[in-house]
Amino acid sequence: MTTSPIPATPSEVPIRKAASVLLLREATGGFEVFIQHRVNTMDFAAGMVVYPGGRVDAQDGQMVDGAELDSALLGKHAQQWAHTSILGEGPERAEYLAGEILAAARREVFEETGLLLDPGQLHPWANWVTPAGFPRRFDTYFFVAALRAGQEPVHQTTEAVISKWISPQELFASLERGEIKMMRPTQRTLLDAMEQGSIEQIVSSRPVISSVHPNPEDSQSGNAVRNTEKHFNA
Repeated sequence: MTTSPIPATPSEVPIRKAASVLLLREATGGFEVFIQHRVNTMDFAAGMVVYPGGRVDAQDGQMVDGAELDSALLGKHAQQWAHTSILGEGPERAEYLAGEILAAARREVFEETGLLLDPGQLHPWANWVTPAGFPRRFDTYFFVAALRAGQEPVHQTTEAVISKWISPQELFASLERGEIKMMRPTQRTLLDAMEQGSIEQIVSSRPVISSVHPNPEDSQSGNAVRNTEKHFNA
Protein backbone atom coordinates (compact mmCIF):
# COMPACT_ATOMS: atom_id res chain seq x y z
CA MET A 1 0.00 0.00 0.00
CA THR A 2 1.20 3.48 -0.79
CA THR A 3 1.12 6.14 1.88
CA SER A 4 0.26 8.78 -0.69
CA PRO A 5 -3.21 10.34 -0.56
CA ILE A 6 -5.88 8.97 -2.88
CA PRO A 7 -8.91 10.91 -4.09
CA ALA A 8 -11.64 10.60 -1.50
CA THR A 9 -14.27 12.62 0.26
CA PRO A 10 -13.30 13.10 3.93
CA SER A 11 -16.64 11.74 5.08
CA GLU A 12 -16.02 8.49 3.21
CA VAL A 13 -13.18 7.49 5.50
CA PRO A 14 -13.98 7.22 9.22
CA ILE A 15 -11.39 8.53 11.64
CA ARG A 16 -10.48 5.92 14.26
CA LYS A 17 -8.83 6.76 17.55
CA ALA A 18 -5.47 5.08 18.07
CA ALA A 19 -2.56 5.09 20.49
CA SER A 20 1.19 4.84 19.92
CA VAL A 21 3.94 4.60 22.55
CA LEU A 22 7.55 5.73 22.48
CA LEU A 23 9.19 3.22 24.84
CA LEU A 24 12.44 4.74 26.14
CA ARG A 25 15.41 3.39 28.08
CA GLU A 26 18.67 4.88 29.30
CA ALA A 27 21.74 4.25 27.15
CA THR A 28 25.32 5.42 26.95
CA GLY A 29 25.30 9.01 25.73
CA GLY A 30 21.54 9.45 25.99
CA PHE A 31 18.55 7.17 25.45
CA GLU A 32 17.20 4.55 23.06
CA VAL A 33 13.72 4.06 21.63
CA PHE A 34 11.99 0.76 20.83
CA ILE A 35 10.91 0.59 17.17
CA GLN A 36 9.21 -1.82 14.79
CA HIS A 37 9.75 -2.27 11.04
CA ARG A 38 6.27 -2.95 9.70
CA VAL A 39 5.75 -5.58 7.03
CA ASN A 40 5.17 -4.38 3.46
CA THR A 41 1.71 -5.96 3.24
CA MET A 42 0.03 -3.85 5.95
CA ASP A 43 -2.93 -1.71 4.91
CA PHE A 44 -1.53 1.30 6.78
CA ALA A 45 2.08 2.50 7.18
CA ALA A 46 3.36 -0.48 5.18
CA GLY A 47 7.13 -0.86 5.38
CA MET A 48 7.45 2.04 7.81
CA VAL A 49 9.37 2.30 11.06
CA VAL A 50 6.81 2.84 13.83
CA TYR A 51 6.33 2.58 17.59
CA PRO A 52 4.15 -0.06 19.27
CA GLY A 53 0.50 0.89 19.06
CA GLY A 54 -2.84 0.44 17.37
CA ARG A 55 -6.45 1.54 17.28
CA VAL A 56 -8.83 1.81 20.23
CA ASP A 57 -11.11 -1.23 20.59
CA ALA A 58 -14.29 -1.95 22.54
CA GLN A 59 -12.35 -3.82 25.23
CA ASP A 60 -10.50 -0.62 26.09
CA GLY A 61 -13.76 1.06 27.07
CA GLN A 62 -14.63 -1.97 29.18
CA MET A 63 -11.49 -1.38 31.24
CA VAL A 64 -12.65 2.17 31.95
CA ASP A 65 -16.17 0.97 32.78
CA GLY A 66 -14.65 -1.52 35.23
CA ALA A 67 -12.85 1.28 37.09
CA GLU A 68 -9.52 -0.44 36.44
CA LEU A 69 -7.79 2.89 35.83
CA ASP A 70 -7.27 5.59 38.46
CA SER A 71 -9.72 8.47 38.00
CA ALA A 72 -7.16 11.05 39.15
CA LEU A 73 -4.76 9.88 36.45
CA LEU A 74 -7.50 10.01 33.82
CA GLY A 75 -8.36 13.55 34.90
CA LYS A 76 -4.73 14.56 34.47
CA HIS A 77 -4.60 13.00 31.01
CA ALA A 78 -7.89 14.63 30.00
CA GLN A 79 -6.40 18.02 30.87
CA GLN A 80 -3.36 17.37 28.69
CA TRP A 81 -5.58 16.21 25.82
CA ALA A 82 -7.85 19.27 26.23
CA HIS A 83 -6.95 20.66 22.79
CA THR A 84 -7.71 17.42 20.94
CA SER A 85 -10.88 15.69 19.76
CA ILE A 86 -11.59 13.99 23.11
CA LEU A 87 -13.54 17.11 24.10
CA GLY A 88 -15.76 16.73 21.03
CA GLU A 89 -18.37 14.83 23.05
CA GLY A 90 -18.25 17.34 25.89
CA PRO A 91 -16.07 17.76 28.99
CA GLU A 92 -18.11 15.20 30.93
CA ARG A 93 -16.88 12.49 28.52
CA ALA A 94 -13.23 13.60 28.38
CA GLU A 95 -11.98 11.41 31.24
CA TYR A 96 -13.71 8.35 29.79
CA LEU A 97 -12.19 8.91 26.36
CA ALA A 98 -8.78 9.58 27.91
CA GLY A 99 -9.18 6.26 29.70
CA GLU A 100 -9.99 4.43 26.47
CA ILE A 101 -6.86 5.81 24.84
CA LEU A 102 -4.68 4.96 27.84
CA ALA A 103 -6.10 1.43 27.98
CA ALA A 104 -5.46 0.99 24.25
CA ALA A 105 -1.85 2.11 24.66
CA ARG A 106 -1.24 -0.44 27.45
CA ARG A 107 -3.00 -3.24 25.59
CA GLU A 108 -1.20 -2.65 22.30
CA VAL A 109 2.21 -2.52 23.97
CA PHE A 110 1.42 -5.77 25.79
CA GLU A 111 0.15 -7.52 22.66
CA GLU A 112 3.09 -6.42 20.52
CA THR A 113 5.95 -6.62 23.04
CA GLY A 114 4.78 -8.75 25.98
CA LEU A 115 5.34 -5.81 28.32
CA LEU A 116 2.51 -4.64 30.60
CA LEU A 117 3.16 -1.06 31.60
CA ASP A 118 1.94 0.56 34.79
CA PRO A 119 -0.64 3.20 33.73
CA GLY A 120 1.42 5.85 35.51
CA GLN A 121 4.37 5.15 33.20
CA LEU A 122 2.45 6.46 30.19
CA HIS A 123 2.69 10.22 29.67
CA PRO A 124 0.68 12.08 26.99
CA TRP A 125 3.01 13.44 24.33
CA ALA A 126 1.34 14.41 21.04
CA ASN A 127 -1.77 14.04 18.88
CA TRP A 128 -1.69 13.66 15.09
CA VAL A 129 -4.63 13.19 12.72
CA THR A 130 -4.24 11.47 9.35
CA PRO A 131 -5.09 13.96 6.57
CA ALA A 132 -8.21 13.62 4.47
CA GLY A 133 -7.73 11.65 1.26
CA PHE A 134 -5.89 8.69 2.78
CA PRO A 135 -7.46 5.20 2.64
CA ARG A 136 -7.11 4.86 6.44
CA ARG A 137 -7.44 7.76 8.87
CA PHE A 138 -6.45 7.77 12.52
CA ASP A 139 -6.67 10.25 15.37
CA THR A 140 -3.48 9.04 17.05
CA TYR A 141 -2.51 9.81 20.62
CA PHE A 142 1.21 9.43 21.32
CA PHE A 143 2.64 8.60 24.74
CA VAL A 144 6.17 8.42 26.11
CA ALA A 145 7.09 5.76 28.67
CA ALA A 146 10.37 5.37 30.56
CA LEU A 147 11.05 1.70 31.23
CA ARG A 148 12.18 0.46 34.62
CA ALA A 149 14.87 -2.08 35.44
CA GLY A 150 13.67 -5.54 34.41
CA GLN A 151 11.11 -4.27 31.90
CA GLU A 152 12.21 -5.67 28.55
CA PRO A 153 9.97 -5.60 25.46
CA VAL A 154 10.38 -8.35 22.89
CA HIS A 155 9.43 -8.81 19.24
CA GLN A 156 6.18 -10.77 19.10
CA THR A 157 3.95 -9.05 16.56
CA THR A 158 3.19 -10.36 13.08
CA GLU A 159 2.68 -6.78 11.90
CA ALA A 160 6.44 -6.15 11.95
CA VAL A 161 9.42 -8.03 10.57
CA ILE A 162 11.68 -6.88 13.38
CA SER A 163 11.53 -4.93 16.64
CA LYS A 164 14.59 -3.47 18.31
CA TRP A 165 16.15 -0.77 20.47
CA ILE A 166 18.00 2.00 18.66
CA SER A 167 19.38 5.44 19.45
CA PRO A 168 17.51 8.36 17.85
CA GLN A 169 20.74 9.51 16.21
CA GLU A 170 21.28 6.14 14.54
CA LEU A 171 17.64 5.98 13.49
CA PHE A 172 17.70 9.37 11.77
CA ALA A 173 21.05 8.57 10.15
CA SER A 174 19.43 5.49 8.59
CA LEU A 175 16.53 7.63 7.41
CA GLU A 176 18.85 10.17 5.80
CA ARG A 177 20.71 7.36 4.00
CA GLY A 178 17.41 6.11 2.58
CA GLU A 179 17.63 2.76 4.39
CA ILE A 180 14.31 3.12 6.22
CA LYS A 181 11.04 5.05 5.94
CA MET A 182 9.35 7.00 8.71
CA MET A 183 6.08 8.90 8.56
CA ARG A 184 6.09 12.51 9.64
CA PRO A 185 4.42 11.94 13.07
CA THR A 186 6.98 9.24 13.89
CA GLN A 187 9.81 11.60 13.11
CA ARG A 188 8.38 14.67 14.81
CA THR A 189 7.42 13.00 18.07
CA LEU A 190 10.93 11.59 18.45
CA LEU A 191 12.58 14.89 17.50
CA ASP A 192 10.52 16.62 20.19
CA ALA A 193 11.75 14.05 22.71
CA MET A 194 15.34 14.59 21.63
CA GLU A 195 14.95 18.32 22.18
CA GLN A 196 14.20 17.65 25.85
CA GLY A 197 17.54 15.87 26.26
CA SER A 198 17.18 13.20 28.94
CA ILE A 199 14.44 10.69 29.71
CA GLU A 200 13.84 12.41 33.04
CA GLN A 201 13.22 15.71 31.26
CA ILE A 202 11.00 14.04 28.68
CA VAL A 203 8.59 12.39 31.14
CA SER A 204 8.41 15.47 33.39
CA SER A 205 7.96 18.05 30.61
CA ARG A 206 4.12 18.21 30.63
CA PRO A 207 3.67 19.33 26.99
CA VAL A 208 0.74 21.48 25.96
CA ILE A 209 -0.74 19.25 23.27
CA SER A 210 -2.75 20.45 20.28
CA SER A 211 -3.97 18.25 17.44
CA VAL A 212 -1.70 18.36 14.40
CA HIS A 213 -3.44 18.17 11.01
CA PRO A 214 -0.60 17.93 8.47
CA ASN A 215 -0.95 18.92 4.84
CA PRO A 216 -1.58 15.72 2.81
CA GLU A 217 1.06 16.78 0.28
CA ASP A 218 3.62 17.13 3.06
CA SER A 219 3.02 13.76 4.70
CA GLN A 220 5.38 11.61 2.64
CA SER A 221 7.99 9.79 4.72
CA GLY A 222 10.81 11.11 2.54
CA ASN A 223 9.95 14.76 3.06
CA ALA A 224 11.92 16.87 5.51
CA VAL A 225 10.13 17.33 8.79
CA ARG A 226 9.16 20.93 9.42
CA ASN A 227 9.26 22.42 12.87
CA THR A 228 5.91 21.93 14.61
CA GLU A 229 5.13 24.49 17.29
CA LYS A 230 5.16 22.90 20.71
CA HIS A 231 5.22 24.55 24.12
CA PHE A 232 6.03 23.09 27.51
CA ASN A 233 4.83 24.19 30.92
CA ALA A 234 7.46 25.16 33.43
